[in-house]
Amino acid sequence: MTTIGKARESIGAHSYSLLLLDRRLPDGDGVSLIEDIRRIHPDVRVLMLTALDSVSDKIVGLDAGADDYLAKPFDRDELLARIRANLRRGGAGAQPPVMVGPLSFDVESREIFVSGRPIILHRRELALIESLVRRQGRATLRDTLIAEVYGGECELQSNALDALVSRLRRHLNDNDAGVAIHPIRGVGYMLTKSMS
Repeated sequence: MTTIGKARESIGAHSYSLLLLDRRLPDGDGVSLIEDIRRIHPDVRVLMLTALDSVSDKIVGLDAGADDYLAKPFDRDELLARIRANLRRGGAGAQPPVMVGPLSFDVESREIFVSGRPIILHRRELALIESLVRRQGRATLRDTLIAEVYGGECELQSNALDALVSRLRRHLNDNDAGVAIHPIRGVGYMLTKSMS
């Protein structure tokens, strides 16, 4: 889990359009980061995710400078909708598409294109490609992919993720997407531009 110290380093080292910020971090309250966030990235949107769900807790977070507040447990689709809504509001510039070779992912509309042509994917395939594209060139842990693709489903077969990766690879190859999904043994998967 990220600590306040690590979060502060990331805030200083990278630029963001939106930050998801938890109230309960191992070494303190995430609210304490908002002042630094606003100083370094005045236009960034801040969405707080927390189990602290009383009205007074929400007021503390919003008064400290958060733009939105979502209590745990939350529905994944609601989280994504709130992210899209926050990115549409003033202050956060339009997000450019994420490009990997001829494949592009539109962050705001959550659409996939290859050389400008849209690709139609099933909901879980779209969630999987989104997770991989956002971390292109880096290994994504199996647990992270499972959480982002399947959410809180408890009855998940052990090979469900691998089967989904296989189906997504087939769709991408059929559409000449120019990307490859590599298994990283004991870790997860990584998406890169195809070498050929």
